[in-house]
Amino acid sequence: MPLAGAVAVLHAAAVLFMLTGSLLALRWPQVLWLHVPVSLAILGLYLTGSDCPLTSLELSLREQAGASGYSGGFIGHYVTEPLGFPIGATSTQVGIYVIAFLPNVIGYGLLARRRFSRTNAPGPGTPRRVPRRRTPSPPAAAHHAGRRTSSRTSAPGRR
Repeated sequence: MPLAGAVAVLHAAAVLFMLTGSLLALRWPQVLWLHVPVSLAILGLYLTGSDCPLTSLELSLREQAGASGYSGGFIGHYVTEPLGFPIGATSTQVGIYVIAFLPNVIGYGLLARRRFSRTNAPGPGTPRRVPRRRTPSPPAAAHHAGRRTSSRTSAPGRR
């Protein structure tokens, strides 16, 4: 059963990453290289009604450990059913789509806005250029001819 639990945790991480990956990409743009394929795979499975391979693996490991399986899929078993929302209800399905699409629409919208913005101002997460440090120039008094630059001063009229 511990392996089935580990698969369930991995599955939850994949779903959470699908929900928040585009928002993470605002800070770390390289996340998109993983988020886009993961999101498209999850969306494709969900839209076609196919069984998720992680759910199938978890159920198989549960069965091998002698534990009972579940129906309704991962989201139904761990999220919607415990909250009292039957996975097959239209309102639950609409809610799932809204929860899945909204953060991604916001994240990708902000990324597109940043990418196609006409200003060159860096956005959040963009490293700022630090100006090179210049060496300080000597004090102006040291450049005047005939003046002493030492800290010792002579008395007026004495040389």
